[in-house]
Amino acid sequence: MIRISTIFIAICMVLLAASLGFVLYSVAGISGSESAIVALAALTCLILYNAVSMRLRDRSDVGGQIADLSRGTADLARQVAEFGRRLAAVEGRVASANSTGADRMQGMAGEISELGGLVRQLAASVAHHEDLLAAAPAVQPVPAPRDDVLQRVAPAPTVVVAPPPTPAAPPEVSRSQTQLIGAIKQAVDENRLDIYLQPMVTLPQRKVRYYEAVTRLRDERDQVLAAEDFIEAAEAGGLIGRIDHMVMLRCVQVLRRLMIRSKDVGVFCNVSAATLASPAHFTQCLDFLEANRALAPSFVLEFKQATFRNLGPTESENLAALAQRGYRFSIDHVSDLRLEPRELADRGVRFIKVPAALLLDAKQIASTDIHPSDLSDLLGRYGIDLIAERIEGERSVVDLLDYDVRFGQGFLFAPPRPLRPEGASATAEAPQTNPQDLNGASTSAPVSSPAAPPRATGSAALARRALGPN
Repeated sequence: MIRISTIFIAICMVLLAASLGFVLYSVAGISGSESAIVALAALTCLILYNAVSMRLRDRSDVGGQIADLSRGTADLARQVAEFGRRLAAVEGRVASANSTGADRMQGMAGEISELGGLVRQLAASVAHHEDLLAAAPAVQPVPAPRDDVLQRVAPAPTVVVAPPPTPAAPPEVSRSQTQLIGAIKQAVDENRLDIYLQPMVTLPQRKVRYYEAVTRLRDERDQVLAAEDFIEAAEAGGLIGRIDHMVMLRCVQVLRRLMIRSKDVGVFCNVSAATLASPAHFTQCLDFLEANRALAPSFVLEFKQATFRNLGPTESENLAALAQRGYRFSIDHVSDLRLEPRELADRGVRFIKVPAALLLDAKQIASTDIHPSDLSDLLGRYGIDLIAERIEGERSVVDLLDYDVRFGQGFLFAPPRPLRPEGASATAEAPQTNPQDLNGASTSAPVSSPAAPPRATGSAALARRALGPN
């Protein structure tokens, strides 16, 4: 709509132009047509002036409005950024709460597993005592002397019941692949998987810096099987993924309790190539490791040298996923010193374990491009630590110090020690500077035998008190 001010201005311009024409006609004596032309020209000039002035005024108004709009847009962008920051903070708290819940669930699962093991041990102990009672010979009661017999009756002879002979261990019978896989599956289902810890010490101080988790499996006759005795069968039977996941769970429990006393400690956990190549098993392990990313700097995943040399696309992608989450890798079962430190460092390898005999073997000098004495320095340039394993004599330690080896592992320092069923509680209580006192136990069979029930803590101790002594 046309504003009233515009109409008023137009009327005024018409009046001014008409007045000018009338003055020229009446005073100056100009003809009527000329006076009309002059009036029309004056009206045109007034209209042009008014249009230009209004355009300039509107431009300044539009400029002010655009500036206000820009300020409003900037304020809106700041508000959106603040909202995004608050949303990110809320998401972070939710993720932290989920991670804490997952850790608690893992802890509860471990406690439930320990309770199941205690119940099975209690049942085995009760069955053992029942077998002993059933095997003991019955004692014939001695008849009392008759009242009508006046002579003194000799006391009844004491009957000594000899304990039943201890059954000898059954002879080792060679098993077929199918039987071994069945025994492994039964042991995994019944949680008869034991973790042994062997320390890695600094040289020459011999202070414990890391622990390697060594897996042992007990069959139905409580015979302990080393990893090299059942790994191939477990891989053939598709059980290695479950075993690796159980071992990771136990290792994380061990590490959490070890870190209560000292933050400068780490645990090496072996992972098989089959788990790395299996999408289902690796996804399960990756989810568990994702929930425990806070322990990544102290939790080292260990693979064989042959695994790194035969990596396929799937294995390489899975290794990269672990490295992105902050986990570091170690290489063991090294058969030769033909290593590529740059490539290994790019893949996340931070430790290489080489047998001491291989490092000190003079034949390796001719078969490798670098002298073994320079290997530690070469690996150190790429952030990789060299660990000499299988050290069994003091002479080897002296020679390895000349090679500038910083870490050592072997029976000279400490053999693998079994964990108690409650896992790392015993380990955490043992002095870390003395690897011989790990768990406070000897190198005999694990403490999980029914004859010597282990000491439990936490919920497991409450369950043992509720069940009563064996």
